[in-house]
Amino acid sequence: MPDRITIVNEQDEVIGYKERGTLVKADIYRVTALWVTNSKGDILLAQRKFTKTHDPGKWGPAVAGTVDEGETYDSNITKEAEEEIGLKNTQPSKGPKRRVSEEYNYFCQWYKLVVDKPAEDFTIQEDEVEVVKWLSRSELEKELREHPESYLQGLRWAVETL
Repeated sequence: MPDRITIVNEQDEVIGYKERGTLVKADIYRVTALWVTNSKGDILLAQRKFTKTHDPGKWGPAVAGTVDEGETYDSNITKEAEEEIGLKNTQPSKGPKRRVSEEYNYFCQWYKLVVDKPAEDFTIQEDEVEVVKWLSRSELEKELREHPESYLQGLRWAVETL
């Protein structure tokens, strides 16, 4: 049975489920994102696989995922952290929840986690992630100014908020 995405109303209350690929613009869904930093304050970014339907090849948070039927925000971020970059038994702290209604229509629950390990030591999910890399906050701010087209739309908000 294909995964079904949780559909919510404007108050983020579950109102139903839809199969992937069948959402319409009016559907509001749930997303989680993990803001990974190290003890120096560097930010771990992931480049989306070039084969992805949405935003192929763009850089975004280290981990992000759509909440499926039967999942909560908390269970989804734990699952996605393990699947996408190999982090097991994590206890991320809950950050802000953001309502987004731009090209896509969703609530994004952010989480934060500090991890000290080299980028090459993360085990990336080959069909989701091209590569991960650490950037200092000032490097990322410069990149967002000079090459905004290379980054997911919400990343600027994350840098300014998290």
